[in-house]
Amino acid sequence: MVQASEKVHCLIIGSGPAGYTAAIYAARADMKPVLYQGIQPGGQLTITTEVENYPGYADGIQGPQMMIDFEKQAVRMGADIQFGLATKVDFMEQPLKVWIDDEKLIEADAVIIATGASAKWLGLESEQRLNGYGVSACAVCDGFFFKGKEVAIVGAGDTAAEEALYLSKLCSTVHMFIRKSEMKASKIMQERVFKTPNIKIYWNTETMEVLGEKKVNAVKVKNNQTGSEQEIPVSGFFVAIGHEPNSAIFKGWVDMDEAGYLVTIPGSTKTNVEGVFAAGDIQDKIYRQAVTAAGSGCMAALDAERYLSAKGHI
Repeated sequence: MVQASEKVHCLIIGSGPAGYTAAIYAARADMKPVLYQGIQPGGQLTITTEVENYPGYADGIQGPQMMIDFEKQAVRMGADIQFGLATKVDFMEQPLKVWIDDEKLIEADAVIIATGASAKWLGLESEQRLNGYGVSACAVCDGFFFKGKEVAIVGAGDTAAEEALYLSKLCSTVHMFIRKSEMKASKIMQERVFKTPNIKIYWNTETMEVLGEKKVNAVKVKNNQTGSEQEIPVSGFFVAIGHEPNSAIFKGWVDMDEAGYLVTIPGSTKTNVEGVFAAGDIQDKIYRQAVTAAGSGCMAALDAERYLSAKGHI
């Protein structure tokens, strides 16, 4: 049974750097934003350990603490932060409708979507147990910690090739595991990988287990053709098999690309739906960094402010 609806000027869905930054800017502009944190408050940074590449944290910071800082700042500015998951939308007409946890209906003059994307994993228990302790889904984020060390990467597409090349500039050896006898990456990316001497490719190879108690120290792999297994000593294990944008509930309402990322009008955060804006990894499959997500959260709040002002809502 649907509860009585709540009416808000600006609703923000998602609580990573994009969502919290949008909340900070929206609150300062007196848009009285209400933010729902989603299933993973703080987003992907809450499963990250040390963050060293976000400006302003000279000594680095733990990902979860960074998101606590973002949330505190949003609250101090006057944002209303709520726990709950957006489960359904109706963007047919104003006010825009969003259901939280299948029961609470929010009616909003503007909606900022910042639901992010989730990394795809192999599904290994050891992979999840050591996530943040040598296991990572972002070479650009975490490669620096493995400077001069041996690492492994799983994946066969352009992203895996790019990340393997990035790691090859930092690490002594990059062991690249490819499940089939060929790569899915573009020809030019494949050629770059093949020409890089410290990238060692293992064809027809699947990861069986990531080894280590408190941190990664090796990986156990199996050759699909011969059935032979081996353990390879590594300090880091990178998973590069893609990301899944958290966009399912917006299907049929907001324009998406073939992978499910929301499409925004170039140079803005506006979607095809009037009053609906998208920020962060939900619309960015290229950079996927905390700082770029925060930047687009700022853009979304400014776009929403202009929209609401033009409509006479604020």
